[in-house]
Amino acid sequence: MTTFTDPTHPHATDTVAAANIPVVTSPTRIEPQSESDDRRVTILGVTITDVTQHWAVEIIEQAIHRDPPKRCTIFFANAHTLNLAAADPSYRRTLATADHVFGDGTGVRWAARLQSVRVKDNLVGTDLMPALFHTTAGRGYRYFLLGSDASTIDRAACYAAEQFPGWTQAGYHQGFLTTEELNSQAIDQINQSRADVLLVGMGNPLQERWIAAHRDRLDVPVCLGIGGLFDYWAENVSRAPAWIRRLGHEWAWRLYQQPRDKARRYLVGNPLFLARVFAERFGS
Repeated sequence: MTTFTDPTHPHATDTVAAANIPVVTSPTRIEPQSESDDRRVTILGVTITDVTQHWAVEIIEQAIHRDPPKRCTIFFANAHTLNLAAADPSYRRTLATADHVFGDGTGVRWAARLQSVRVKDNLVGTDLMPALFHTTAGRGYRYFLLGSDASTIDRAACYAAEQFPGWTQAGYHQGFLTTEELNSQAIDQINQSRADVLLVGMGNPLQERWIAAHRDRLDVPVCLGIGGLFDYWAENVSRAPAWIRRLGHEWAWRLYQQPRDKARRYLVGNPLFLARVFAERFGS
């Protein structure tokens, strides 16, 4: 089932709790930089664009206004993403189709440090998207949400409409596109919405593969694969307390909340990731 929202939609005025969701409350000045300042670091065969959060926002806004128009794709890579890419060359090639892959999480930071690179910022989507919406509020931009199940995306859309009034919510659609008919319907809805930014939350590796497979059919300047963002906005899960995030251990909070779903990803995946990056750095 497809659902659209706009400023007059009844859900746009629903109250959605904002507990544990970080909100940027005032615009942030963009640091003066240029594309030549972008630094790249390759981890397990995936090239990461290492920039500050401020410049990441600027990259997205520049892509919206690119003339002549050129579609821009942005992915986020954490330790789990990089583990998947290390094990699956086809997924690694999919990640390479992006204009930018931003580094997300402690694992990326540690892996970069092994190459004597200190990453500029932790570009996790749950922080970057609110920064984008607030920093560029009031400039007439439109966004579309695609992903999760119908109930989750409905609640996430309510939250976004409440928290980011400086952008127009052009529409939203659940992400279980199990038939070509559903897939085509979703793409048509996205294109008709005249969105400037499409947020796709289907999890790795589905969201990146979906964007790469359908990018040429999407009339949207910027597509971002944002993982579990909609679960946070819908309050299916909560962000870790700020002190845990500062220590770089938000993964432990996710494991605490979802032990069955996340045990293999973190308890097996994290040591495997470390073994892989050490082998990449020091192996013969």
